[in-house]
Amino acid sequence: MAAHLQRVLGEQADRHGWSKTVRERTLRGVRILLGIQDTPGAPVNASDVDQLATIGIGVPTVRQVLDAAGMLHEDRTPVIERWFVHRTTGLPEPMRAELAVWFAVMRTGSATPPRRRPRAAATIYAQLDFAMPALRAWATDHESLREISREDFLAILPPAGTPRATLIGGCRSIFQVLKGRRLVFSDPTRGVRGAKAETRLPLPIDVAVLQQLVNSGDVTIAAIAALLAFHGLRSGQVVKLLLTDIRDGRLLLDGRAILLAPVALAKVDAWLDHRARRWPNTANPHLFINFKTAVHTGPIGTWGIGKKLGISAKAIREDRILDEAIATAGDARRISDLFGLSVTQATRYTKVLDPPATTEFEHTRRARR
Repeated sequence: MAAHLQRVLGEQADRHGWSKTVRERTLRGVRILLGIQDTPGAPVNASDVDQLATIGIGVPTVRQVLDAAGMLHEDRTPVIERWFVHRTTGLPEPMRAELAVWFAVMRTGSATPPRRRPRAAATIYAQLDFAMPALRAWATDHESLREISREDFLAILPPAGTPRATLIGGCRSIFQVLKGRRLVFSDPTRGVRGAKAETRLPLPIDVAVLQQLVNSGDVTIAAIAALLAFHGLRSGQVVKLLLTDIRDGRLLLDGRAILLAPVALAKVDAWLDHRARRWPNTANPHLFINFKTAVHTGPIGTWGIGKKLGISAKAIREDRILDEAIATAGDARRISDLFGLSVTQATRYTKVLDPPATTEFEHTRRARR
């Protein structure tokens, strides 16, 4: 078995351009896992693979080899399931059971009427968090969501603004699913008028901060900051960029060909030179990689961008779009075409040109100078 896995390791290493050090550490991790098996030849538990991190052995490459050999057994509880158990702890057992039905439908969908498609994890996180203030309040004197009446719902409903909008959205999602499964008698959120979520006007960023990022000695920071500051990319778009998306001085993004600004093109070229020297044999097709993703073909994480820049990518993107809105005197169509926004999204930036907002913006700029 060790010899077979070593052959699989060699194939993976050649395919992904692993260095000699990565090969040796991965092989050591594989041998350790085989050595601690109670049943030689049985699949290796993913939880056992994770333990290798405590002795400095890269878990992703070991997991990759075992998976390619058909020797990996996923025994870990998904993060979202652990999160759900933690969030619902303390609620009455009947209420937790009802929420578990909602959670299962949201995760896997339903092929039986009323049919529903699976929802993204981010949607599940948000909707349960939105509903939690109401659920905690009801748990003090109710055991089940069947007991919740329209009057109970209206009693805990905020009068207006974002709190009202989010609470209605979260509770409506839960009660609609439970009503469809006949676990509640009625939907107390039905017919309740919602509220418009509060939106803030986008704010500018100090130009000195952007200049420092774009001119950073770290080529990774400089390239990412340049794409954000000059072209207003989203962090999700940055991490998904492929090497083939940069072509002839243009960025191919979502069906659009964007002419790269000279500064942005220079920073990206510098990053590509560094990438080629640092990981000459990597098979990862993404434009931006790091020491963790260079050994496989996946993208880097979006959370790492803000951590590396020291400022959120969203703030830099908003600053760029805001600058365009001011430069074009609020041309929503141009903003939409340039940054891939809907008209509704674009109007959020054109509102800055309203007299009160413009006065505040100019005051901020003068104060910065």
